[in-house]
Order: sequence, then C-alpha cells, then structure tokens
Amino acid sequence: MKQVIRAIGAGMLALGILGTAGAAQADDKVTLGVAIPTADHGFTGGIVWWANKAKADLEKEHPNLKVIVKTAAGAPEQANQLQDLVTVNKINALVIFPFESASLTQPVAQVKKKGVYVTVVDRGLTDTSAQDAYVAGDNTAFGRIPAEFLAKALDGKGDIVALRGIPTTLDNERWTAFTNVLKGYPNIKILDAKYANWNRDDAFKVMQDYLTRFKHIDAVWAADDDMAVGVLKAIDQAKRSDVKIVFGGAGSKGMVKNVMDGAPRIQADVSYSPKFIYDAIKLTAEARLKGEKLPATTIIPSVLITKENAQQFYFPDSPF
Repeated sequence: MKQVIRAIGAGMLALGILGTAGAAQADDKVTLGVAIPTADHGFTGGIVWWANKAKADLEKEHPNLKVIVKTAAGAPEQANQLQDLVTVNKINALVIFPFESASLTQPVAQVKKKGVYVTVVDRGLTDTSAQDAYVAGDNTAFGRIPAEFLAKALDGKGDIVALRGIPTTLDNERWTAFTNVLKGYPNIKILDAKYANWNRDDAFKVMQDYLTRFKHIDAVWAADDDMAVGVLKAIDQAKRSDVKIVFGGAGSKGMVKNVMDGAPRIQADVSYSPKFIYDAIKLTAEARLKGEKLPATTIIPSVLITKENAQQFYFPDSPF
C-alpha cells in the first residue's frame, strides 16, 4: 500500500516520519548520484538549480556525504551517465529524474542490481521494481485545486477555456481531477480544451484561437505558469476585458510575484515546484546516512498559493 508523506507548513517534508522497518546498517559514507535533465526550459532550469543547492547544503551539513550531479540532454546520455556513476564514482545511492520513462527503466534497473539504493523523481519508470522509492508532486491536487478556486471565484457559473500540457498520464491525471470537480457545477461550461505543450508560444496561439472563436470567456485554466504567460500576452494583444482570471500552475517565481502584488487576473496559483528534487535528495541522503529506507511512494502536496501565503513559495534566486 502506498505511503504518503503530507507536507508541514509551507510544504517542507519532515524526516522524522520516515519508517525504519527493514532498515539496513547505516553507511559510513554515502556517495549519492543525482541524474537529471539539462535546463532546457524554465521548470528543468529550476530542477538543476535546486539539485545543486541540495548538493551545497547537504555536503556542508553532512561530512560523510558526497553528492554528484549529472545533467543530460537526452535519454541515451542519461543512461551512459548512470553507468559512469556506478563504475567511476562508485555511488551507493541514486536520485534520478528520468529524461524518459520507458528508455530509462532498464538502465536504472541495472543500477539497482548493483546494490545501489534508487529514488525516482516525478517521471515514473515503466517497471517500479527498478526503484526503491518514488517522489513526485501531487498531480491530482494540481488539477483539483484550480477547479475548486475557479468555481468559487465565478460563484458557480461562467465560461472557461482550458490549455492542457503534453498528452501524458501526468496530464491525464490533472485533467481528470479538474473536470471531476466541475461536474458538480452544471452552470460552469468548459468551452474547449486544447494541448499547448507547456509552452508559452503554443499557448499564445491556442489562446488567440479561443479569443477569435469565443466572444465571452470568464476564466482560463492554463495548467502551467509558462503557458499562462502566453495566455496573458494573447489577451492583452486582443484587448479583451471579459477574461477575469488566468490560473496557471507550478508556482514559478514570476507568477507567485504576480499573486503577491495583486495582479488583476493572477489571483492564485498552485504549487508544483521543482524544489521536490531538493526534497528527494535530502530525504534519500539523510535516510541512507541513518541506514533507513524511504516509503515506497512520497507525494509532495500541491498547495493553493494566494496573496496570504505567497511569500512562502517565492524563491527569487531560482531560475523558475
């Protein structure tokens, strides 16, 4: 049965609730490899930044810990890096944000067979036996929270358009959760929903199409902060005053700052921060230093970000 760690306060994870059942002998030294994609867009830029911050913070705090961060521009490169981490760097723990799920499953399984403790982050593997632990954001809450906010803000009635990400199980989870909430609000109509690939330019084009076809739109679920930027640009260019709310997602510093500053259309956001790579590295490193294991699954909650709590989610030094 999946175990879930719920966040405390502003989403910080507490190590004190880790289970010790089946704990191994504490390692004298932990050499932890971190395998992540290169910073090819805002979110992965945040992943790289938080991974390196975890390295700096944790190595300073734990003299017996060494963290090696590797970034890859594609799945083959990441698979090769895993081999090097095992044979050259002699890691005994791995935290990996797989570039792709299917093509990385076997390489990760080979690492685990070498006796390395494996934590997989966000993009799951196709065979969970290849991992010891899985850490991810809450995609169900990522879809549910915006729907609940919009339903309340619109007083249960109005016209909405939506922009989805890339056709993936992750996007399906978010969309299902969003639409399930709105089934309880028959006077809210979803005019259309199209994929915009978590991309600003694609979102701009999709929103232009919506604004051309629909003469009245009350709110937009952009489902990603990068897409929300494209949506806002299209609305401004069209000089439309009917769109009252644009709800993005993931808690980028730009959107959180908009919430803090009271931007008219950006009233709230939902957290899905790349900081979860920091949490995954910290949890794995400190557990292995104690000879402990993580729960099989750790879901880092997505939280509604409003003007009242936005400061807790604002990381101005992060690239995302």
